[in-house]
Amino acid sequence: MKLWTGELGSALRRYRATLVTVALLSALLNVLVLAGSFYLMMVYDSVLPSHSLPTLIGLFTLVTIAYGFQGLFEHGRGKLLASVGSQLERQLSRRVQRAMSDMVRLGGKTDGDGLAPMRDLDQVRSFLVSTGPATLLDLPWIPFFLVVLGMLHYWLGLFALAGAIVLIALAVATHRIGVEPTRELASLTAERSSQAENALRHSEVLSVLGMRGAMERRWHMINQSYLAAQDRLSNAAGKLGSFSKVFRLFLQSAILSVGALLVIDGKASGGVIFAASLLFGRALAPVDMAIANWRSFTATKTSWGRLNELLEAIPEVASSNIALPLPQNELRLEGVQAAPPGHPMPSVSNVGFAVEAGSVVGVIGPSGAGKSSLARTIVGAWLPRRGSVRLDGATIDQWPAERLGAAIGYLPQSVELFDGTIAENIARFATNPDSDAVIEAAKLAGVHEMIVRMPLGYETPIGRDGSWLSAGQRQRVGLARALYGNPFLLVLDEPNSNLDQEGEVALEAAIAHARDRGCIVIVVAHRPAILAQATHVVLLRNGRMEGFGPRDEVLAPLLRQGDGRKLPAAA
Repeated sequence: MKLWTGELGSALRRYRATLVTVALLSALLNVLVLAGSFYLMMVYDSVLPSHSLPTLIGLFTLVTIAYGFQGLFEHGRGKLLASVGSQLERQLSRRVQRAMSDMVRLGGKTDGDGLAPMRDLDQVRSFLVSTGPATLLDLPWIPFFLVVLGMLHYWLGLFALAGAIVLIALAVATHRIGVEPTRELASLTAERSSQAENALRHSEVLSVLGMRGAMERRWHMINQSYLAAQDRLSNAAGKLGSFSKVFRLFLQSAILSVGALLVIDGKASGGVIFAASLLFGRALAPVDMAIANWRSFTATKTSWGRLNELLEAIPEVASSNIALPLPQNELRLEGVQAAPPGHPMPSVSNVGFAVEAGSVVGVIGPSGAGKSSLARTIVGAWLPRRGSVRLDGATIDQWPAERLGAAIGYLPQSVELFDGTIAENIARFATNPDSDAVIEAAKLAGVHEMIVRMPLGYETPIGRDGSWLSAGQRQRVGLARALYGNPFLLVLDEPNSNLDQEGEVALEAAIAHARDRGCIVIVVAHRPAILAQATHVVLLRNGRMEGFGPRDEVLAPLLRQGDGRKLPAAA
């Protein structure tokens, strides 16, 4: 794992002083570990033969102090690592969320439910607050303990070195055979979660259309693959882990035997046997811990690499020192080509027109003509593959999204409300919403009376995706959200698809109000009635603009093709 590279490495370098402190605490801890071994050796070799009580009390006092500092340093090391993990997540969580969103918007490849980057960040934080970092910091101290064993007697050092080499080889082998299964398991976990979430979200449709069994079978197949990958991972770890554990127990007994032979041969004291056993156990403990935590190591390495790749692919946009004023004059499209994120074929090609403040533009065309694609591109939900969308001459990416959002009102075809109250949704979940602006937007959308008749009024919760509201209510609340703050550019995609006559009247009034105050309104329409207030019309067919101009000029030939009372089906 390239720890210090990429954006994550840069973020981690901010805590370099803390990590250096952690490393120093680890050094002190490993030195203090010697206290227990030497205490045991001194008691056996000096206190017991001399029956000296003062010596025992003195040694016990010293070892107690050493244990006290050891506990203090251990606690400090864990607290510092936990602090680094928490601060790193707070620093990166918003950045990762935005990168996830931009990756989807730009058509990048996402796994399963698309939430893998957040799970990766959770994995990194969880690793930092676990015993994993302490284990990694203790591993370099293995040679130190082997040298100390060698100082007791070189045969003890050589035997311990041979055993350590075998255990380290097992740890490396465990890591290598687990990399691919861990990566496969992570991908299947995301796909499994995505399938389960979709089944829960669309449970009504699945039940009514008799699709539940088919979706359950689909989830079962993914779950079987997931369980098989988990079994492969567990088996790989289990075999080497079990052998490592048994081999370490064997080494503990073998080191005692080597020590006993040295005592019999008169080359070591009896206390050396016990001190060597403790030192040998402490020397190999980090290797045991590494094998036990190898899944966490591997998962964290994979997560770290994926996060770095994501953040490199979606670089953070540097904030400009020049804050452009919000647009208030013109919308201009120049040769725009756009496509759904990740889709190879464009759904809109070579669309260009310009309108000024106070214009109402109707976008018409048959199904699949690219009307919704054009709407998404105008508001910046999709980035043009070619060409540009400009407001007052500047491309929309020249404003920070949060700032430009105040100048844009958007009602997508699917509405897309969020779990919260009606007021929160209308106010776009602003931290300090303007109550007067919320009520004004609701009145413009003709939904104020409906809201106040509800038991909780504007504080009425609407459920996930607004599921506690009817389709018409969702559309009118979505319209109020689009109107909130009197935006300059208002884009409405099929805004009357679920409206009754009262809702249609409110929609027409809202469009008229927006036009009169100098707003540019883009209306994607199938029904001709909503085009009554249009000043201009864009005609799309097969993703290309076949006409643009004043409403009557564009509609006249289409009306002649029809019966004189309504647009033909193709329009």
